[in-house]
Amino acid sequence: MGTGSDTGRGGGRARGLVLKALVLFGGVLLLRRLRRSTTRWDHARAVAREISGEKFSREQACRDPDNYFNLRMLTCPATEMVDGSRVLYFEQAFWRTPQKPFRQRFYIVKPCPKEAKCDVEVSSYAIRDTEEYKNFCDRPKDQRPHDDEIIEDIAEHLTTINLSRCERGKRCLYEGSTSTGGFPNSWNGASYCTSELIIHKNGEVHTWDRGYDEEGNQVWGPKGGPYEFKPAPNSCYDDMISLNFPPTKSLEKKFDGSFVMNE
Repeated sequence: MGTGSDTGRGGGRARGLVLKALVLFGGVLLLRRLRRSTTRWDHARAVAREISGEKFSREQACRDPDNYFNLRMLTCPATEMVDGSRVLYFEQAFWRTPQKPFRQRFYIVKPCPKEAKCDVEVSSYAIRDTEEYKNFCDRPKDQRPHDDEIIEDIAEHLTTINLSRCERGKRCLYEGSTSTGGFPNSWNGASYCTSELIIHKNGEVHTWDRGYDEEGNQVWGPKGGPYEFKPAPNSCYDDMISLNFPPTKSLEKKFDGSFVMNE
């Protein structure tokens, strides 16, 4: 036969089990929340990953061949700095001549300082010897410069873009631009240059680099909007041959006269 004390002990055990279950459940939720939290370095790694790879402006060039060309943008990891910053090698070329890049840079990707109103800094640097790095990403690793050489070959700082996470509901992951006033630049009569970068969820990367003279007149770079680079198809470059472009001679003249990407 049960007694009042037996009933009390049974109720206490039940309450203890419930309390333990709640503590355990709360711990699981906290652990999940901690695992989900994204650090500043997580953002930097995500940006480095998303801008890497082979991308083309093919579709944009088909839509608007008077203002945009089919360019190949190739970016890949080069090395890592002591503080964890990612160093990427970047080059651009016309799709017909990928072995002859007209623009080569190092990108250093790292978190923004804690006091800054951004998540990730993407800084571009000149390369000390561009010939040595041509088609860097296409080469086997044992035919590339070593890590210590790469760090030594990081030359003049050119620009820094401050990226922030995109607001919910937008197509992009990160977006940002250079700070007000841009960075010094003397190409084609420019006094300064600005850059904008948008990284989309579908792998697209939109870049808009422009140069301005002292009066604020644009002297190089596209005027209608950013270049839209989309990930390359898996079938290498065979399908690129079918593009309906103007004859190469007249196109080369057009490149020389109006297309400016160098800084």
